[in-house]
Amino acid sequence: MNIHAPDQTLTQQIMARIRDQIARRQLSEGARLPSIRATADTYSVSKSTVVEAYDRLVAEGVITSRRGSGYFVASAHAPLSLAEIGPSLDRAVDPLWVSRQSLETRDYLKPGCGWLPPSWMPDDEIRRALRSLARNPNADLFDYSTPSGHTRLRQLLSRRLIERDIEASPAQIILMDSATQAIELLCRFLLKPGDTVLVDDPCYFNFLAKLRAHQVKVIGIPYTPTGPDMALLGATLEAHRPRLYLTNTAMHNPTGATLSPVNAHRLLRLAEAHDLIIIEDDIYSDFELEPGARLSAFDGFERVVYVGGFSKALSASIRLGYIAARADWIEPLTDLKIATLFSTQTFVAELVCQVLSDGHFRRHLETVRQKLAAVRGQTAERLEELGLKVWFRPQAGMFLWCELPEGLDASELAQKALSERIVLAPGNAFSVSQSAAPFLRFNIAQSQDERLYTFLKSSLQA
Repeated sequence: MNIHAPDQTLTQQIMARIRDQIARRQLSEGARLPSIRATADTYSVSKSTVVEAYDRLVAEGVITSRRGSGYFVASAHAPLSLAEIGPSLDRAVDPLWVSRQSLETRDYLKPGCGWLPPSWMPDDEIRRALRSLARNPNADLFDYSTPSGHTRLRQLLSRRLIERDIEASPAQIILMDSATQAIELLCRFLLKPGDTVLVDDPCYFNFLAKLRAHQVKVIGIPYTPTGPDMALLGATLEAHRPRLYLTNTAMHNPTGATLSPVNAHRLLRLAEAHDLIIIEDDIYSDFELEPGARLSAFDGFERVVYVGGFSKALSASIRLGYIAARADWIEPLTDLKIATLFSTQTFVAELVCQVLSDGHFRRHLETVRQKLAAVRGQTAERLEELGLKVWFRPQAGMFLWCELPEGLDASELAQKALSERIVLAPGNAFSVSQSAAPFLRFNIAQSQDERLYTFLKSSLQA
């Protein structure tokens, strides 16, 4: 009996036929499949084709293999209910609320998430890099990386940092599997339970969740359009003697503000006077129009540790971050990396290195900056027309920090939006003091669907 489906390989045709027989109950749960030879004779194909089809079905969990006995239809599993595959509508807003809702949904609008739409990512550049790696017999794709990570990539990163006036030799750079993991390694290295840590209020919500896991005391410093409130920061340093300050200095998450050069110098003087270490998370740096003030550039890594990554500008699926730090910290940090991670992904590092070496990536970044500039003002105006107040209008980046009309709670609005298949980012998810109840963070790249404004208009009017 021959099978004919010109758009499928013979292996795919056999797999489809077996799936169909199971669906029609011609093969029931636990039933033994015909032998490889018998199936090859039935469909007039080679035995190797049947072996491949059976092996793929085993990998999918459709059938099982029993050594010496053959292949059998696997046990049926109950389908996931909507409650299991959808977001939790009644989850209280906490520091992980936005991440959970954004990651658990696929076909929702996500004006509250922290990444670009997939259509904005450099699909062609990544595919070109993958093809180049596939043709390169010298590409290191299978072995563990060196302890600090891919050497040539660290050299490229050193040159890229110089463009931001940050001088870090390749030997001062450690590759990690993400910027999130880089901050985790630094927290393990620098903190012990009971330490006091400063963050901005509001700040990136994952900072709060991470620090909570490290059992430290977290104090928020109110953030302004030019950086943290310097007077309150000085008083807090005097009163609490914190070990660490974790911050974004450019295109601050969630406000979009950027630390001014004046406040950068003030902050570093305070850090020196009070023995404060600063982690500078610069994950959104690729969206900057002109290089701004960086604590790492002014400080020279005396008290500042720099963290960067590629998931925002390159691909959410390409998880690679890095640490740039003072020279005498590199060896103990690397030892801790080996103890907790062992090694970073060589394949990913080769891929990123290939993309960064190609001039197409710089052109991609310029295109993204232009797209963000094109929608930034338009998005702010549309939100203000609905009655929201834009706290600060940034010149770069993807975020707008907006205040709802008086008397409205962003958490309640976000939970209502979730039932309408829209993920918003309520302010208190970002706030240590829980003082941001009327605020929402909007990702302008993800806020171009008319359904968002229809929902906001009807909800605010109600």
